[in-house]
Amino acid sequence: MQADHFDQQKLLALAAEDVALAQLAHRRRTLPENAAVTAAEEAQREFSADVVRAETAVRDLDREQKRIEADVESVRARSTRDQQRLDSGAATPKEMTSLQQEMASLARRQGDLEDQVLEIMERREAADATLAAAQTGLAGAQADQAAAEQARDAALAEITAGEQEHGAKRAEVAGTVSAPLLAVYERVAKQTGGTGAAALHARRCEGCRIELYGTELAAARNADPHTVLRCENCNRILVRTAESGL
Repeated sequence: MQADHFDQQKLLALAAEDVALAQLAHRRRTLPENAAVTAAEEAQREFSADVVRAETAVRDLDREQKRIEADVESVRARSTRDQQRLDSGAATPKEMTSLQQEMASLARRQGDLEDQVLEIMERREAADATLAAAQTGLAGAQADQAAAEQARDAALAEITAGEQEHGAKRAEVAGTVSAPLLAVYERVAKQTGGTGAAALHARRCEGCRIELYGTELAAARNADPHTVLRCENCNRILVRTAESGL
């Protein structure tokens, strides 16, 4: 295939834009900010679960405390009635004995219940501390996620701007290359998954880094400037420059 030597030179600029676009695509796929967002989301889920567990524990303790306090009030009310019955003087000696025994039992029961209330209050204090720590952690994770998302969005915006810039430059360069030569370049680029041309530098293909030797080197050295050379290893168009070493 024959193509103007200067058109072949343009392929290096086209390849440079393709390399830049490939680098931007790789950066988009492997953006570290995405990992930071994922980590922040996971931390937020964990702290949210901690908050739910802590809130449940607090509610359970509140219900238990209210139940026991109701029992205390019931015991106090029963003891008050017994005392009133004793104070009325209407009870028989046998009833008085029975009432006094019951009041002693109620006093012990009340003491036990009040001790339970104190224990629950201590557990509630610890549960409140656990809840506060979980809420603080959740707030921090939410702030971290917002910051990570902001950093990710900024990085993506930068990548998008770069893609637009290099895409426009690529289109501009491609528009100046002859259609047959451009078609070969695009076909090879698709095959290699990268660029369709590479510079021949110091007798080495800069695409696959393989050095030309023997008949391949002789053919390149003796070829007409307008002959389109191809690398026998990677099939890219070999663009000759003053640094090709031929």
